[in-house]
Amino acid sequence: MTPLSVNSQPPKVSLAFGYYGDSDLDLFSSNNVICMTGNAAFPDPTVKPADLGILQVNFHTALAASSNNGSQEIALKNETRQALVAAMRLNAAYVQGRPGLTLSTLLSSGYLANSTNHSQSALDTPNLTIQNGNSTQLLANLTSVANAHSYQVQAMPPDGKVAATIVSSKARNIVIPGLTPGVVYTLKGQALGGSTGFSDWSDAVSHMCM
Repeated sequence: MTPLSVNSQPPKVSLAFGYYGDSDLDLFSSNNVICMTGNAAFPDPTVKPADLGILQVNFHTALAASSNNGSQEIALKNETRQALVAAMRLNAAYVQGRPGLTLSTLLSSGYLANSTNHSQSALDTPNLTIQNGNSTQLLANLTSVANAHSYQVQAMPPDGKVAATIVSSKARNIVIPGLTPGVVYTLKGQALGGSTGFSDWSDAVSHMCM
């Protein structure tokens, strides 16, 4: 029997994070540090997770300080942003170069993949529903969006701080782990891909973790 010919190409790491707004980059880079830390698929990144974490905290701190629109604070924010993006691009190249890279492994790094759909249209905003999963977990379901290659969901407790950011290649049954039972979380989701890199956030939905 003649073997089937396989002409699949490995997924490509998206570098669109370099064009994110400051707040989106802050959240994305924080999740990237978490995902790269102790990730067995990427044992020796060019920039170690601990060092990347320092750059991320520097940017986060400078971003908060720049809210008063002081020229010195804005300059520092821009400098720390440039350093963070440069380090993340180095690690993106490392992730891209790993042998046998699959989409699920790529997404486990906290990076996103370039869409294989070449449409230049913006993405529609998905609708979000939430249900309880196992204890300390919520399950997010987003409506599928044309030209999206993955989906992102964030969960926030009453203090408004982001408790979890999850990226999934599927729109349904996205597990949000590590939550506190009895706490009401506010969740929102977005589609990733298209011409802008991501859709608008969905309407926020509140749900108690059981």
